[in-house]
Amino acid sequence: MEPHGPRESPGGPWEGSSLPGAWPSSALGQAFSQILHQFAGQESRRGKARNAALEDLAALLEAKECDRLFEGSDASLRGMPEMLGQVVKALEKYAAPAEEPEGRGDRHSEVAEKAAAVAFLFLKLLRKVEAAKNSLVCPAWKTSLRPLAGPIYVFAVTHSLEQPWTSQRSQEVAGQVLALLLQVTDCGSVAGFLHGENEDEKGRFSAIMGFLKPDLNKDSWKNNPATKYVFSWTLQKVTRPWLSQHLERILPPSLLISDDYQTENKILGVHCLHHIVLNVPAADLLQYNRAQVVYHALFSHLHTREHLLIQAVLLCLLDLFPVLEKALHWKGDGARPTTHCDEVLQLILTHMEPEHRLLLRRTYARTLPAFVKRLGILTVRHLKRLERVIIGYLEVYDGPEEEARLKILETLKLLLQYAWPRVSCRLVVLLKALLKLICDVARDSSLTPECVKSALLEEATDCLILLDHCSSGRVKGLLAKILHSCEDSQVGSCIRRVQQLSEGAPCDAT
Repeated sequence: MEPHGPRESPGGPWEGSSLPGAWPSSALGQAFSQILHQFAGQESRRGKARNAALEDLAALLEAKECDRLFEGSDASLRGMPEMLGQVVKALEKYAAPAEEPEGRGDRHSEVAEKAAAVAFLFLKLLRKVEAAKNSLVCPAWKTSLRPLAGPIYVFAVTHSLEQPWTSQRSQEVAGQVLALLLQVTDCGSVAGFLHGENEDEKGRFSAIMGFLKPDLNKDSWKNNPATKYVFSWTLQKVTRPWLSQHLERILPPSLLISDDYQTENKILGVHCLHHIVLNVPAADLLQYNRAQVVYHALFSHLHTREHLLIQAVLLCLLDLFPVLEKALHWKGDGARPTTHCDEVLQLILTHMEPEHRLLLRRTYARTLPAFVKRLGILTVRHLKRLERVIIGYLEVYDGPEEEARLKILETLKLLLQYAWPRVSCRLVVLLKALLKLICDVARDSSLTPECVKSALLEEATDCLILLDHCSSGRVKGLLAKILHSCEDSQVGSCIRRVQQLSEGAPCDAT
């Protein structure tokens, strides 16, 4: 790696290198400028030229003269931090993965090799900064580190995460770079590095977003496949109350990524939007109609059939509803206006009725209880369609875990609690569906675990108890006739439990 390393010769310690011979301190800038020119020039496209530039830079960082790089008192070194910043940016760009044509990953190993080589250079540079930090002679190390921290951080995150362009070796050395960067900056965590370890410290999140900005517009964000992951990973590290001041920088890229045609990018963008919704005050999201923009971006994804995307969108919407509803004012002199939650639930139920794919059925069923809780008594607006969905989903076996049917039973329990005045007219339909479910589970000889069967029977029995109280005891009377002719012990046990526990268990109306 270092064929041009220090060696003594009559012409000076660096004779024979492609760099200047013996450097006075004022020649450091010229040496770094020459290396920067090697990376920027046409010859840098050739592998040999780039390797020579890396070797020259490694030799330069080993030189004694570089020990004075971070001295603020020497006038001859004025402007060196900016020069080093340009060199570090060039190295980060050199090691960055390029956009790959579909089906081609042959260049990933080359990127990992470049990253490992650049990581060693960054480790040397950071050790110089650490030495200056520990020296009383170099008080200006913080100022000198400022232009270096952003590109080095982006490089470290790009190559320390498991990605197609990383190898075990490149991940290890990139992780070392990140750890040393945190150590040099006296930060105990990445979050502290980004937002500051205390109230007086500004943090570096804004600078890093500024560094990423040119690569996060609609024309450039796909040129480097790592950019979206660096942005998302960095965003997730900054929480309340620090995130709101950066809203103008983080919202547009999140919307841009979520609006892509690739499902993977859509999900990544939705996760970014969800983090923003959770960590930015409602007042800031409502300003300039930002919350509405986010809502419409999320709502458009509900027409897809990708279950992972649907799940991410629904979870984000459930946290966005309270923000949107702060802008609604009901004066109590008429019917409550329909909300965004009503609009989404209506669309979900429309999709749930004919849906036959198990993964999507489970995804929809998983979030249905949260929508009923959110709307409360206003769920009666959707009662007819909810009834059809509940009955339809209770009839279909959902696999060994029975996740969809368990969530539908949870939804029915909530519905009986919130909308009990409207339940009595649907008594017969719901009673038949629940008894059919209990009989099917009792006779089930499939691979469904016993604990899952027990959970289904328990939930169905709880629904029968609630249904009995919502109908003033009519269920208990109807079940008494069935009990005499029931031959299955599990079914009989459920019916007896309804008759025993329905005494004095009031319907928890809300």
